[in-house]
Amino acid sequence: MSKQNKIKNFNPNSVASGDGNIFGLPFTTDEAEIVLIPVPWDVTVSYKGGASEGPEAIYEASAQVDLFDPLVKDSWKIGVAMEEISKDISKKNTVMRRQASQYIGNLEKGVSLEIPAMKKIRKELNFGCADLKYYVKKTAQKHLNKNKFVALVGGDHSTPLGFMEAMAEKHPDGFGILQLDAHCDLRKAYEGFEYSHASIMYNALKIPQVKKIVQVGIRDWCEEENNFINASKGRIKTFFDFQLKEQLFRSRSWATICSDVIQELPKHVYISFDIDGLDPKLCPNTGTPVPGGLEFEQAIFLIEMVVRSGKKIIGFDLNEVAPGKDQWDGNVGARMLYKMCNIAAVSNGLAKFST
Repeated sequence: MSKQNKIKNFNPNSVASGDGNIFGLPFTTDEAEIVLIPVPWDVTVSYKGGASEGPEAIYEASAQVDLFDPLVKDSWKIGVAMEEISKDISKKNTVMRRQASQYIGNLEKGVSLEIPAMKKIRKELNFGCADLKYYVKKTAQKHLNKNKFVALVGGDHSTPLGFMEAMAEKHPDGFGILQLDAHCDLRKAYEGFEYSHASIMYNALKIPQVKKIVQVGIRDWCEEENNFINASKGRIKTFFDFQLKEQLFRSRSWATICSDVIQELPKHVYISFDIDGLDPKLCPNTGTPVPGGLEFEQAIFLIEMVVRSGKKIIGFDLNEVAPGKDQWDGNVGARMLYKMCNIAAVSNGLAKFST
């Protein structure tokens, strides 16, 4: 059945079909305009694990998302589909996460990084993470070469690096990263892991095409990261959460604050969304929750304003969603993902805002 026939025969008001794709939609990755790459990976997480289960939790919860979006007209018709979650990557993550837990446990006991056993584990883990980066890059390029809009669903925040490299090759003139996060993620090889979840933005800055990183919601960072920001000569602009809240407390509107953020961004924007950028009541099981943060609608409004400003979203990732005993985190993650897909579709001429 063709995509148009699927649209004609699909009832967006009905219960999600078990034989559909994400959000219960009937599209394959070949038919979809937006392709999602799931990456079940949390090898280097330093506090709580579980982010590797994020793609599956989001997928399962997505069946409960009502498809009507008052912001984007007929959004479900755009065509969104997720690739199958790689069993090979998942198995590799399980093995390497066990090694990483042993390694981190030794660090917490005061074992030196330089003893042979620790060096061996670190070398193996860094090699495995580099291999994942290559997998993500090639997978993203496969879909980008078919002129798909591509987004990544993590996994921990280390997962999108290969995707960022693929975006750099597609956009040689450069782009900016809008990072919604509780953490700066500017650590250099945190705990000895070159591709640590805490080093994603440090590694992103090694990509020449990344012209600027604009961070929003940061509320947990170290002095080394603070110094790194100050020495970046404007390549990193951080809107710390305490500063955002102070402005709100003094009656400055969120719309005005969003305008300040958007002015810092170049024309082309890649969004990197760590779910812990939200208030932890919305993501209590994420790996490193921090008090404070954005409300759900504040984040959506900011992303919407990026598009309304005339800047273009070229890709995005959503990561660090970790399920708990219930489906709450997956539920929030699925709804955030749906909104991000719809707004990105408008940005790329695949849909229109309703008002």
